[in-house]
Amino acid sequence: MRTFPRLLTAPLYAVALVALSAPVALAAPAALSAPVATATPSAPSASHHGRNLAWDVTTVDADQSFRGLDAVDDRTAWVTGASVSGGAAKVYRTTNAGSSWVDVSPPGSTGLNFRDVEAVDARTATVLAIGEGEASRIYRTTDGGRSWTETFRNDEPTAFYNCMDFFPGGQRGLAVSDPVHGRFRIVATRDGGRSWQVLPDAGMPDSTGEANFSASGDCLTISGRDAWFGSGGAKSRVFHSRDGGYSWSATDSTIPAGEAAGVFALAFRTPGQGIAVGGDFAEPADGTDAVARSANGRTWRGAGDLAHLGEDVSWLGHRLVVVGQGGAIGGSSVSTDNGRTWRQFSPEAFHTLDCTRDGACWAAGGGGRVGRL
Repeated sequence: MRTFPRLLTAPLYAVALVALSAPVALAAPAALSAPVATATPSAPSASHHGRNLAWDVTTVDADQSFRGLDAVDDRTAWVTGASVSGGAAKVYRTTNAGSSWVDVSPPGSTGLNFRDVEAVDARTATVLAIGEGEASRIYRTTDGGRSWTETFRNDEPTAFYNCMDFFPGGQRGLAVSDPVHGRFRIVATRDGGRSWQVLPDAGMPDSTGEANFSASGDCLTISGRDAWFGSGGAKSRVFHSRDGGYSWSATDSTIPAGEAAGVFALAFRTPGQGIAVGGDFAEPADGTDAVARSANGRTWRGAGDLAHLGEDVSWLGHRLVVVGQGGAIGGSSVSTDNGRTWRQFSPEAFHTLDCTRDGACWAAGGGGRVGRL
C-alpha cells in the first residue's frame, strides 16, 4: 500500500528483496577517462577548526540530483544521483579532493535512480538504485568504475529499496526496503556485496503504514555490530538490530510522523551515541522537533530545533553538521553540544552529507552540486 506521495525526495514504499543468482558483469563506461572540469568554488573555504564554516561548492553535473555520497578520506569521494531530464543516472568519483570529478557510471543506467553509495576506497564501491520492482538494483565495482557487476535485482513488484550500509570490515552489509505484507524487508550480504539474500521477517515488528525515506542514503546506518534504520508515515520510529539484521526492536523517535514526515537519516559516533534527523517534506521550512538524540542506541529523546528540514547528519570532529534541501528551501546547520542547540551557518542546501575521521566534510545535492568544508 502506497501511503507516501512521490515528493521531492521520493520516499520509498514496500519491500521484498530477492537474491540475484547470477551477477551480471557490465562493460566499462566510456566516460571513465574523461575528467569533468569543475567550476570555481562559489564561496571561499573556511577552516572547520575555526568558529565559522563555509562551503566550497562546485557544479559537477547540472542534470543530476545527487543523493548518494560516500567520502573515503580528504581526497577521495563518490557521489551518485539521477537525471532530472530523464537521462542516465550517474556515478562520479574524485581522487584529488574535488579538483576534478570523473564519470564512472555503470552502462545502461538510463531511467535509474542511484540513491546510495558505499565505498571501501578509490577502487571498490557498491551503488544502490531505488525504485519499485526491478528498478531496485545493486551494482559493484572493484576497479574504480572501469567495470561494474550487477549483484542484485529485485523481482518483487511491491518492494522498494531505499538505503544500505556495511559493517566494519566491509564484508557484511544490509539494505532495507519499504514494508512488504506489513513488515520492512532486509536483504543482506556476507561477501562484500558480491551477492545478497533476503532475510526472514519473523524478527521484524509490524510496520503497516510506515516507509523509509531515501532522502540521503542514510536512512539505514551501522556502527560496530549494531544497525539502525528510520521510518515515517503512520509512525516515526527507529528500528535497531544487534544480530546482523535478523531481529529488530522499534522505538518512537520523537520526530513527528506524517504522510511525508519522519526520520530521514541517522548517524552514530559510537554504538551508544546517536543522532536522528528528519522533518516534513510538505513543510521544508519547519525544522521543529526535527532532531532526536540517543545516549544508549536504544531509546530516543527530542533535541534542538532546526531552521530547515534535516535530510542528513554527520559528525565533524566534536561538531554535528546537518543539511537539508526541500526545493528552494533548505540550509546547513551546526551543533557543538551534541544536538541540543543548532545554528544555521549557511543557506547552501544539500540532500546528503558525509564527514570523515581525517576532517574532510563533503555534501551533495540538487543541480549536480558538491560542497566541501
